[in-house]
Amino acid sequence: MTLHLGYGTNGLTDLRLDDALGLLADLGYEGVGLTLDHMHLDPLAPDLAERTRKAARRLTSLGLRVTVETGARYVLDPRRKHGPSLLDPDPDARAARTALLVRAVDVAAELGAHAVHCFSGITPPDTSTDTVWKRLTEAITPVLDAADRSGIPLAIEPEPGHLLATLADFHHLRALLGDPAPLGLTLDIGHCQCLEDASPVQCVQDSAPWLRHVQIEDMRRGVHEHLLFGDGEIDFPPVLAALAAADYQGLTVVELPRHSHAGPELARTSIAFLRDAAKKAMTKQPTTKQGGAPC
Repeated sequence: MTLHLGYGTNGLTDLRLDDALGLLADLGYEGVGLTLDHMHLDPLAPDLAERTRKAARRLTSLGLRVTVETGARYVLDPRRKHGPSLLDPDPDARAARTALLVRAVDVAAELGAHAVHCFSGITPPDTSTDTVWKRLTEAITPVLDAADRSGIPLAIEPEPGHLLATLADFHHLRALLGDPAPLGLTLDIGHCQCLEDASPVQCVQDSAPWLRHVQIEDMRRGVHEHLLFGDGEIDFPPVLAALAAADYQGLTVVELPRHSHAGPELARTSIAFLRDAAKKAMTKQPTTKQGGAPC
């Protein structure tokens, strides 16, 4: 079974970037979901170009693939989580998020990334549905133009609580934009369990033509909480089998952004769990619990 496993740097924020990348390579990961943030690769730092070149050399030397992720909580505004978004009432604020995403595409091109991840943001209060979808299409268009020029797809993620929360919302955006070639999908397997009517396996099957990036963790129905493997409700072998059947060649990145205190240990146990689940996908045996790590 072909499975290209990665780990998100948003779950390794207590480590320097060089150390995090070295850890992942040593553990056998093939890639990394690199979140642009102040502690690793700050997209607003004046030395971004040189640090990006250094990161590219490090990734190459370790043989790691990369997806650029843009889910940093406070990178643009130290007082508003994920603010401003592509839906912000202030046009200048929306433009700041657009500019950050365009910069992320430029960084991704320098790193040789296979995708740039993003999400829509939460609908502001007292804002009509038509208005927020119009804002999203207008704000994301320059990013798609940059993605088209670079040849790196933009993979938007359905995020619980956001305007674009489900696969149906993704297809609505595709239709509004005229199905642009650079627009792809980040599928978070936990979010499928949390929110979608279809099972995670069915979500993989239904979204296969647009899959550009996959995030993976355990989760429970109706609760948006990223859990350690085995602590939620997802049966992982069929999910991994569905990804293989879809011939998905991108990274499948472990997404545990609230577990950095135990990041190195969880990176180790997560890859062991997923490798075991991949084997059991072929023999249809049940998986075992991953278990927790001490704070």
